[in-house]
Amino acid sequence: MNAKTPYDILGDNGVKELASAFYDVMDELPEAASIRRMHVQDLADIKQKLYEYLSGWMGGPHLYHEKYNTICMTKPHSHYQIGERERDQWLMCMNRALDRIDASDELKAMLKEPVFNVAEAIRNTP
Repeated sequence: MNAKTPYDILGDNGVKELASAFYDVMDELPEAASIRRMHVQDLADIKQKLYEYLSGWMGGPHLYHEKYNTICMTKPHSHYQIGERERDQWLMCMNRALDRIDASDELKAMLKEPVFNVAEAIRNTP
């Protein structure tokens, strides 16, 4: 039997909830203000994009790739200064979002390294 993917564990609605919770946390936390300023006021579109990206990244339908013909995350972020501080704020928001949706310890452990690797890949300043 194949190992479960994060998408299998969360399901489509769970991935949507995670994407929404991520931006809700970013919007609410003063500690995330510098990365929040990188986004427009209305977060609805970016919540949808994150859901589409996470869907494929977590082992589900490749919605982002089908829509945008890419899965590259570095180019959309290249015009922002993203250093360790911003990376760590992003990771904090993702960790809090996982808590908010009551993700299992198994899922959190499964995602810890891959999520860090994505955040680190987007970093473009020391």
